[in-house]
Parts: sequence; C-alpha cells; structure tokens
Amino acid sequence: MSRTVTGAPRLVTERLELSLPLPADRDVMAAVVAHEETGRYLGPAFDPVDHFMRFMRNAGSWQLYGYGAFMIRLRDSGELIGNGGVFHCLRGLGVDFDDSPEAGWILRHDQVGRGIGFEAMTAVLEWFDREHGPRRIVCMTDPGNQASIRLAAKLGFTPMREAALADGETVKLFERL
Repeated sequence: MSRTVTGAPRLVTERLELSLPLPADRDVMAAVVAHEETGRYLGPAFDPVDHFMRFMRNAGSWQLYGYGAFMIRLRDSGELIGNGGVFHCLRGLGVDFDDSPEAGWILRHDQVGRGIGFEAMTAVLEWFDREHGPRRIVCMTDPGNQASIRLAAKLGFTPMREAALADGETVKLFERL
C-alpha cells in the first residue's frame, strides 16, 4: 500500500509535470544519481543506503513540513528525469543555513542544459511562495558545478559563504530572501 499526502500539489509547466515521490521512484532516482556525470557533484560515490536516506528525507519533509522534493517528469512521456523542490534539512552547516527550507535539484545527465532545471524550479518556488509565504530559502552546490551555480543565481539565490560537510566536502551556500 502506498500512502500520499492529502491535497498533494501537482505542478504542470510547458514541458514538465512535478508531483510527490512514489515508492517506485526510488529506484529510478537511484539510477539517475548513480550515473557518473550526474553523481560527480553529489558527494561521495553512489551508495544505496545513502540514497535511501536522501529519498526518505525528501519524502518525509512533505509529511512534516508540507513541502519537499517533487519528482520531475516529462509531460509528453511521463518519464522520470530528476527531482527538485524545497525540503527541510539539517546538515550541520551553521545557524545561518540549518533548519531552513532548502532548495535542491537533480537532473538526469542527458537533460542538463535544456532549461528544465529553471522551468521546474521556477514553478516550485512560485508554488512555495504562494503556499508558504515568501521567506528565506537556502541552497548549496559543489563549487565546481558551474551549471548549478548559474541556475541558483538565475533563480534569485545569492552567495553566502563556503562550508564543509561532515565528510569534509566543500560546498558553496546560497540564500534567496
């Protein structure tokens, strides 16, 4: 039996449909993040246990906070190509970042550079502002992920500082006021 959040949002854009995660999405997203081109900016090499925890964190954010990561599907085929949204997380990065709504996006390697991330995250941020009120949202990215840094800027995020994750990986932190 699968359970869904009552009144769960479904966002539709010109090319995409964004909906809440389903149990079957876990394995598809595992394949997306396990790909070398996609996974290179997501921390240590793909680990099924870590992926499960990330997937559950994002799904649990919906239940506890009323927002989380959407699954991003192509409208014409229904194919799952990534996720993106605003979720709630603690990362141990300081009071200026932790315990805040955090934006994030992951797209399958062959979908990068087509404007899909901007299209999806614009819809998400408009929905979030409408449903939860305009408020500060943070995000982070690998310092080498120039495409993600450009997308964050295009979405209105401004640099805060660099920080180190628990595994020692350096990340750039951003905020959108």
